Amino acid sequence: MCSYISRVNMTKEVEDIQEWDSEDFELFSMKSAYHRLANHASRQHDEVFTCLWKAKALPNVLTTTWRVLLDKIPSRMCLRRREVLVTTTLCGMCGVKDESSKHLFLGCKHALSVWSLCFIWIDILFVQHNVLKCHFENFHLVQVSNKQNLVWKGLWTSIVWSIWEQGNNVIFKQGIVDVEEIFHKAQLKSWLWLWLKHKVPSYNFSFVDWVLNPLPCIMSFW
Repeated sequence: MCSYISRVNMTKEVEDIQEWDSEDFELFSMKSAYHRLANHASRQHDEVFTCLWKAKALPNVLTTTWRVLLDKIPSRMCLRRREVLVTTTLCGMCGVKDESSKHLFLGCKHALSVWSLCFIWIDILFVQHNVLKCHFENFHLVQVSNKQNLVWKGLWTSIVWSIWEQGNNVIFKQGIVDVEEIFHKAQLKSWLWLWLKHKVPSYNFSFVDWVLNPLPCIMSFW
């Protein structure tokens, strides 16, 4: 700030004025301010969120995932940053490391076990990234189409939602972490979207089919 102020030349003969800092030096208006903010937002637009909103998942699941990717959920570290009084910043599920979004959904030993169950279920090998956006982007099946991968992405969002719900259950209801329960709820949530969306005429699989043979179910779309 001091270096910025030092570059300002003050002259007695020139009257101080307020100027709207726009490229064409137009006068300030609500319209010009809106366009300025809209252009700024478009430059910062992230393709990850475009893919997220296309994922096949229930609205509440997508909303939770959106907040997770923006690091806007009230994790203990996030609450501490906002100067909310918390007794501890340690993860509510493992109690070993600070509870950030990154740790809760990727680094916690219980979260790692949930993702491992997922990859065993679909029978693939997957190198897990330690950045949430990268993890979501690379959660991709090479043997199916991009549209079919939106169903697979929907499972990713359901896993995130289930981990968050289980964490809250542990903290507020003195629950016990159950990795298999977390993954089972994610399977159910992702299947419910498929079952409820009658606009997908090709879908005719039961929940049992989804649990026992997920890949054929995914490949049946489009």
